Amino acid sequence: MNRKLCAVPRNNRHLIGAVLALACGAAVADTVYVTLEKDDAIAVVDGATGTRIKTAKIGKRPRGILLAKDGKSLYIAASDSDAIQVVDADTLKVAGTLPSGEDPETFAMDPYGKFLYVSNEDDNRVTVIDIAARKAVKTIPVGVEPEGIAVSPDGRWVVSTSETTNMAHWIDRAKLEVVDNTLVDPRPRAAAFTADSRQLWVSSEIAGTVTVIDTETRQPVKTIPFKVPGVTQEKVQPVGIRIDPERRYAYVALGPANRVAVLDAQRLEVKDYLLVGQRVWNLEFSPDFKRLYTTNGLSNDISVVDLESHKVTKSVAVGNYPWGAAVRP
Repeated sequence: MNRKLCAVPRNNRHLIGAVLALACGAAVADTVYVTLEKDDAIAVVDGATGTRIKTAKIGKRPRGILLAKDGKSLYIAASDSDAIQVVDADTLKVAGTLPSGEDPETFAMDPYGKFLYVSNEDDNRVTVIDIAARKAVKTIPVGVEPEGIAVSPDGRWVVSTSETTNMAHWIDRAKLEVVDNTLVDPRPRAAAFTADSRQLWVSSEIAGTVTVIDTETRQPVKTIPFKVPGVTQEKVQPVGIRIDPERRYAYVALGPANRVAVLDAQRLEVKDYLLVGQRVWNLEFSPDFKRLYTTNGLSNDISVVDLESHKVTKSVAVGNYPWGAAVRP
């Protein structure tokens, strides 16, 4: 490998540092941003060392969080402030707000970083936000109590899951209209596309399952149940989902079961359950996909999972009710 190529200028590392570090055989450092629902704050953790660096106050009841495509800003759903806050990723200062509708919780970004799609649970709608213009350009009626939302990497689909209607609603991203619906198990929560956009995975909290859906037909391929040894079934409540880019493994947070399920994403079967903190909500990969971070709402920490060994290596205290996580190289 060319040494000049590996010497990435510091001001460009947030864009291409992770890719070059992988190519150069180096470990990838990263910064983990964790929303703290009960502290009205965000915690910052060094992912490589598992050390909390600092905590900063932001809006009221922060939950969903995404990193901007340029790595300079964070978008945070401040639910009780009724806004998506734009936060400087370096200073953690609130730089502006985006009009999200009432009580935003979860949202997704299009592959080009131009639009956000926000679930408005109380209004049964999805709000589409033009990020640069900082305005809502459309609201789309969906099912009752929309929760999970995902955008396909190929830019074709936005999918909203409705907790009471028990459906995944397929929104044509060009038309911004619902064009199809897929029935799933009770109380669907999170939704995640595979990197090739060929599958959509939806977690169902009450049923204790994940439904894998073929994107082309919008029909279920398989419904995968979770049964954790020694844990009563009512505590197995799947929420957050992450799938690696090669679709080798998928990881599902199982809520009050205090476990993350490890699935073979080709065979669509459970391989293992990893014990993490209490009431695990959401998950996020490190940029090199060697670590997984879990937000554990009731133990007030995040767990660090080594993805080569599939072992939990560390717990990091972050503050009250950690909910969402975003990672910057």
